[in-house]
Amino acid sequence: MSNFVDRVKITCKAGNGGNGAVSFHREKFVTNGGPDGGDGGHGGDIYVYTDPNMHTLLDFRFKSKYTAENGGGGAGGRCSGKRGESLTIKVPPGTVFRDAETGLVVADMDTPGETRLLLKGGRGGWGNMHFATPTRQAPNFAKPGTKTEIHTFLLELKTIADVGLVGYPNVGKSTLLSVVTSAKPKIGNYHFTTLTPNLGIVRRHGEDIVLADIPGLIEGASEGAGLGHDFLRHVDRTRLLLHLVDIAGSEERDPVADYEQINHELENYGDLASRPQILVCNKMDLTGAGENLERIRRHVESKGIPVFAISAATHEGLEPLLDCMENMLRDLPPIQHYEPETSLEEVKSPDNFTIEMDGSVYVVVGSAMDHLLDSVNFDDDESINWFHRSLRRLGVIDALREAGAVEGSTVRIADIEFDFVD
Repeated sequence: MSNFVDRVKITCKAGNGGNGAVSFHREKFVTNGGPDGGDGGHGGDIYVYTDPNMHTLLDFRFKSKYTAENGGGGAGGRCSGKRGESLTIKVPPGTVFRDAETGLVVADMDTPGETRLLLKGGRGGWGNMHFATPTRQAPNFAKPGTKTEIHTFLLELKTIADVGLVGYPNVGKSTLLSVVTSAKPKIGNYHFTTLTPNLGIVRRHGEDIVLADIPGLIEGASEGAGLGHDFLRHVDRTRLLLHLVDIAGSEERDPVADYEQINHELENYGDLASRPQILVCNKMDLTGAGENLERIRRHVESKGIPVFAISAATHEGLEPLLDCMENMLRDLPPIQHYEPETSLEEVKSPDNFTIEMDGSVYVVVGSAMDHLLDSVNFDDDESINWFHRSLRRLGVIDALREAGAVEGSTVRIADIEFDFVD
């Protein structure tokens, strides 16, 4: 298994809220102590932390399920339940969280050391001490804690770099990175020597510029050929592309055709073809480079793309290239940040329900009904009265009337049936 993993799927669940307690004060010589059931504790939250020491999502291959602790139940004596322990998930900088069901961005963890709330724990339920009134002095019911849902996320690691080196395999990207930075990528005279993005830092006039050696692209990469999508996602954030071509055609490929094909793949993947580019003609020390250089200059002169002839192997022409790169970056916008498209922080309030028909029976379903039924003690008249008032408060009675229910119609909630009373 490769140690570099940049796309995984995980499931997360915040803690459920603890249930409120039904309890009455008991003390010698005190006959009617009153309700003293405490509230349930809130469930634990799930946070995400950007760990600058992490560089891959490999850890998630071995652990993909994350659950925060549930809140404790309330107790007598007005004692609240324990709050559930929160959970923190560590990810490398550049990790984008997407909702697996919709594909929408939930969070972009692109700042090292940043902590962000991902999922909110469920609220603890009220104990019966909250339901005491002058006319209901001994409530025999309490509220359950809010139950949280399981969420599935797609995690994508998108390399954070100012400049991305792109081009066909074996055009010299890794060699160039090793020459202008202190990075030590694997270098070999064969295709796909580089299988993972390598980062290096160029220091120019007191400023650091991060370069990413993106593994070589091939024809059809934007459709997923080879490892196309795995490579192209690491170009998403880059502000500037250094497009390398083998100007000598040492592998019997035409550098002009290579240039057009790589741009075609960038365009098909997204808006990458419109990203500012510098065309870097490498391997000028080899035979045939001069003729091809003039040909490719004529090909791109109308596009306004700077062209530099270099030899990464002999260090020829590097300083003018780095000066141009530095000057262009000064005027370019910062590294792309993916704004959240949906939020899962807040636990949805359990107030949704729908009315369905089962023959002539009106069936009320939804999380609101499940939550309400868990609160009711059907052996207690006061609790049943509270249940009917809650149905009216939640709008269930109005919804049943609009659905056609009349006095005496049969209504079913879970396994409980009763006659509709307007």
